[in-house]
Amino acid sequence: MASPYNVRVFGDPVLRKVAEEITNIDGKLVQLADEMLETMYAEPGLGLAAPQVGIQRRFFVYDIGEGPQALINPVIHESAGEWVYEEGCLSVPGLYWEIVRPKEIHISGYDLSGNEVSIEADELLARLFQHELDHLDGVLLLDRLDPDTRKQAMKTVRELFIDGDPLAAQAAARAAAQERSQERTKDRGKTRPSKSAGGLTLP
Repeated sequence: MASPYNVRVFGDPVLRKVAEEITNIDGKLVQLADEMLETMYAEPGLGLAAPQVGIQRRFFVYDIGEGPQALINPVIHESAGEWVYEEGCLSVPGLYWEIVRPKEIHISGYDLSGNEVSIEADELLARLFQHELDHLDGVLLLDRLDPDTRKQAMKTVRELFIDGDPLAAQAAARAAAQERSQERTKDRGKTRPSKSAGGLTLP
């Protein structure tokens, strides 16, 4: 069965827009979250931001192995440390770059019941939240690269997703990413998520 949404890829203008605050948490939003989770699992992914499926609302869904969650109108209040990690994105599938982000963050928002939540996150979860919040602000991981790396990265993604066939590039990149993840898992001799975090693709 096809997933409810297609994930938007580089070149789609919706990925560059700032998402709007959510003022009403209702059944429609809960249904949307369920459909986004279904899409996320189909990719497969660890998370998915609403703009990645063409919806300009400030929330994302995620699941890092502790069950599906959603965070609405998220705000980062504090951050600390640095963590370099090879990062990718479902909206730029199959491509990875080392990106420096804060290692620890304090983030707050609301869940689908309208309850305020406050989370102290570090490493992978902190990176997931930062990556997804970037999507809500119209920021892609390409914008987090140093100037020289970004110049080369932009050339690559334009060739793949603008000048070429975006759908074919997306399918090929996704297949390559899955194969790459399987190879890394074998090399490490342990299970590692072959998933993407809402945008964040984990090697």
